[in-house]
Amino acid sequence: MIRQKIIVALQRGEEWIFASPRFVLALILGLSAFFASQIPGMKMASDFEDLLPQQHPYIQLHNEVRGIFGGANVITVAVEVEQGTIFNSETLAAIERITQGIDMLPGVNHNLVASITHRTTRRVYINEAGTIRSEPYYDPNAETLTAAQLKALQSQVQADPRISGRLVSADGKVAIIRAQMNSSTSDELIEAFAGLQKIREAEARDGLRIHAVGNPVLTGWVYTYLPQIVEILLYTAALIVLLLAGYFRRLYGIVLPLLGILLSSAWGLGFMNLVGIHLDPLSMPIPFLIAARATSHGVQLVERYYYELARTQNGRQAARNALDALFRPGSLAIIVDAIGIAAVAIGAAPFHKHLGAFAGFWAFSVIFTVHFMVPLALTVLPQPRRTENSRDQTSATLHRIVEPVSSPGVGRAVLLGALALVGLGAWGATQVQFGESEPGSPILQRDHDYNRSAHLISERFPGSEELFVVARSSEREGLRRPEAMAAMEKFERYMLEESVVGAANGLPDLVKQVNRLTHEGDPRWLQIPGDARGVGSLMYAFEYSSPVPGALREYVNPEETLANLSFYLPDLQAKTIEAAVQRAKQGAELFGKGIEGFTIEPAAGVVGVNAAINQANFHDSVVVTAFVLIASFLMVAIYYNSAHAGWLMILPMIFATVLSYGYLGIANVGINVNIIPVVAVGMGVGVDYAIYVMDRVRDEIEKGRNLSDAVAHAISTTGLAVMFTAATLVAGVVMWVFFSDLRFQSSAALLLIVMLVLNAIGAMVVVPAWILAFRPRFVTASFAHTGAVSSEARSPDLSEPGCSRQAFTE
Repeated sequence: MIRQKIIVALQRGEEWIFASPRFVLALILGLSAFFASQIPGMKMASDFEDLLPQQHPYIQLHNEVRGIFGGANVITVAVEVEQGTIFNSETLAAIERITQGIDMLPGVNHNLVASITHRTTRRVYINEAGTIRSEPYYDPNAETLTAAQLKALQSQVQADPRISGRLVSADGKVAIIRAQMNSSTSDELIEAFAGLQKIREAEARDGLRIHAVGNPVLTGWVYTYLPQIVEILLYTAALIVLLLAGYFRRLYGIVLPLLGILLSSAWGLGFMNLVGIHLDPLSMPIPFLIAARATSHGVQLVERYYYELARTQNGRQAARNALDALFRPGSLAIIVDAIGIAAVAIGAAPFHKHLGAFAGFWAFSVIFTVHFMVPLALTVLPQPRRTENSRDQTSATLHRIVEPVSSPGVGRAVLLGALALVGLGAWGATQVQFGESEPGSPILQRDHDYNRSAHLISERFPGSEELFVVARSSEREGLRRPEAMAAMEKFERYMLEESVVGAANGLPDLVKQVNRLTHEGDPRWLQIPGDARGVGSLMYAFEYSSPVPGALREYVNPEETLANLSFYLPDLQAKTIEAAVQRAKQGAELFGKGIEGFTIEPAAGVVGVNAAINQANFHDSVVVTAFVLIASFLMVAIYYNSAHAGWLMILPMIFATVLSYGYLGIANVGINVNIIPVVAVGMGVGVDYAIYVMDRVRDEIEKGRNLSDAVAHAISTTGLAVMFTAATLVAGVVMWVFFSDLRFQSSAALLLIVMLVLNAIGAMVVVPAWILAFRPRFVTASFAHTGAVSSEARSPDLSEPGCSRQAFTE
């Protein structure tokens, strides 16, 4: 009854549409012009904050402490000498100039810049009067250092655990300059990147290499590829035009699908600007795929129109028949597509919510910009002079190939083979990592300057990526208490037992170092005093020793209620982050409880933020995948009034999705915040293949064919359109694989191609095999009512001239 009501409503809608085709077409074009007028105001931008799952406890901790201890928007520059060490006057002067240049970049937090030559990097010592004093390790205004002074400086730096291994490599060949950014807006990050590149160019010389990593640097590199994105857009448009021209070789077959692209793109892009959503460069393959999807629906409608034109010899009637035949299953397919794409909005990150909103609307708009527009345009346009059908012979040949294997036995064998492939895919899926699968960034090529820099820093330092763990006291100066200091010290030792943690730095280390210093360097005093007053005195002595305010800023907040325990990891691989954060959680349970008003809370900093993103990605991936499958099942089951129909539609989706995850695992592609939308779009777009094939089998059964013959006819007719549809969709993203220098975009496009091909295989092979093997009642019931008919009563074969309009479907 529900399906019947839907069909009646759609039929009434069709009657109204064709009663006033020019008015409806003008309305569609007018709305398209309105949306197109919004496009000039659209902005292409990437906001780092949009990638963060804001409700995750790690992100909430990050937001609380990033203004005090620093956040995840860090610029890290490494200055490397090829010969000798950095401890010579020329190299130290270059490091100082680079440090000052970075400090002056827009958006940099001047209180959170670290370098061996920076004013906050100081040597603490006892003067002749017994007072703790400090002085910069490097004074840019001092006279040129002698060889002896340089050697002494090197010895002092290598003996200072706050610098050696953190700001200077153990072999003395590399110096690190680190700066925190206050802002994460794309404009400011791009401006900072441009300034950084000028610094690198100005200071580059033989024997001195300057490397740079960090989110601001990565964002800047991505934006340098915008001209290439425009080139790929042009290449893609040219390829789709060539495909249409080669397939149709008729004017309407080329122009109308392309018009569908333009109109749907106007609706999608205009909607983005209306609701204030920016177009992220990294999500570009998804809009391209949605646009190609619009093309494929247009192709199917025009194709059906030419078949109907050959039968009726009447252009207006052919357009009406094409819409009547394709609009109902096509609308269901588009709605399921749109729901699958919009499901991305379930994700925790604002990026996912924005992408799901605009991509879902864009996909849904195809009903108006293609399914209404194409038949209406064909209604008002002049009828083509050539009306014969050129595709009959191709379909007849395909039917002769498929018919011998359209049997229940072959169907069962195909299903067993598909099950074996799913098992292999499931094994590969267990190898998938949620996060980065290798050092550096998957966004850029492995040999890119950014990734080479990341590898160098990872190799030369025990840890270049910071994990912040926050010790919290409920009372002011509560962290001075001996029991709190002891808990933090034990926690640090516990963390250092984890192999991925290369070094640690925290308030207990500082207090012990100052305590030793005040006792003439005696190592026996490398311990924490037994009372809060003693701890406070040492902290005050260190703060007082520096003429620069905020000497304790990297360790504790001014109220001494929050202390930062920093741990250094070699990279941001998923397995590295997971090991460190899991250790931190265990340590927090062991040492952060049992002390009144005291807790230890992981995790913040670059590592904590990435841990939150990885955990959210795993959750989002499971939830989005399940939602798409359940929603698709319910939509189809309600429409066809059959749970078996719902299962049959998600069967190829499960087949394609499991194998796609298997591909990710075997290819060692980590699932990050940008991959999840790609998987959801691939699932949502692919389901319509199965809908078209299943609907075609039902049509053939209703005409009186036996099941095997109906399946063969469905594959030989609908399968032809599905193959070209798949080719059109692949054409929409394939240029990214060959021409994009952004590795993520090429990888995402390749993943989409894999999913599209697998979905097509699932629809053309798995669905017919299931129908043949299990004879679902919702498919075969109409045959029981119609009864077997003689061959003379059946609809003519496709090879016959004047075939009925039911003889060809999507």
